[in-house]
Amino acid sequence: MNLHIIYTESAMLLSKKQYESWREIQDEYPDYKASLGPWSIEETEEYLNDEYPKIHPSASEQLRGFAKSPDTVHIVSFS
Repeated sequence: MNLHIIYTESAMLLSKKQYESWREIQDEYPDYKASLGPWSIEETEEYLNDEYPKIHPSASEQLRGFAKSPDTVHIVSFS
């Protein structure tokens, strides 16, 4: 499974949806700022751990839960 990290004005999202380009993501999210990916779960976890070392619940916990979930989008939690 590959994931996109999507930055919007209000949140950081993980998406399982496969996009052809960042423009598709931009069209889907009116408050789009930037996106990364598609990345493997391992690459996504490494990025989150490197960029957000104090993320809580941990990147690993959030990614494991999201991978098992039927949801296609997950709002990244930092609290």
